[in-house]
Amino acid sequence: MNIVFLGPPGAGKGTQAKRLETKYNMVQLSTGEMLRQVAATGSELGQEAKRVMDAGQLMPDTLMIQLISERIDQDCGDGFILDGFPRTVRQAESLDQMLAEKGLKLDVVIEMKVDEEALVARITGRFSCSGCGAGYHDEFQRPQVAGVCDTCGGSEFDRRADDKEETVRARMEAYNLQTVPILPYYGDKGVLRTIDGMASIEEIAGQIEATLEVA
Repeated sequence: MNIVFLGPPGAGKGTQAKRLETKYNMVQLSTGEMLRQVAATGSELGQEAKRVMDAGQLMPDTLMIQLISERIDQDCGDGFILDGFPRTVRQAESLDQMLAEKGLKLDVVIEMKVDEEALVARITGRFSCSGCGAGYHDEFQRPQVAGVCDTCGGSEFDRRADDKEETVRARMEAYNLQTVPILPYYGDKGVLRTIDGMASIEEIAGQIEATLEVA
């Protein structure tokens, strides 16, 4: 089965993709991770990817499609989960064309629908232990003892630079402008399914599995 996850940054797409990857032997195609991997290979595609990334530019759609295509040919016999692509209608059309050339198609596109204000609060409240990486939240998951990591006992904590409110809102605005228009595109194809992205991780996983059973 071939799946695309859609949802704004912080909606939990990566978390759910990892669960599906483990349970169903599918391959998670995280475009950011794939770009880093191919850049390290030194191949012709890798050299071009590294050049674009080093210049701080966006990867051209043609390169992204080529990258995804090559990865599908390598190890996606049991299906894939695309996380982070497509981001625009043009990319969605190019993806469909590439898959059709391989005799493949998307079986389901899952939109993780969220409340934007609640999502901003969820993301901006995150912090983690500098020592072991254990995750916490200002409101939802504070350490049992203030200032002390539950896991390793460390007292140093970090917050990601891109978890600042202004950064989160900018990424949310970009998602609404660029990616939300994809929803009608996939809706017209009959493959779009919407789930509650504000539920717990386990509840979201249950919704996704129920969706896949009838896809």
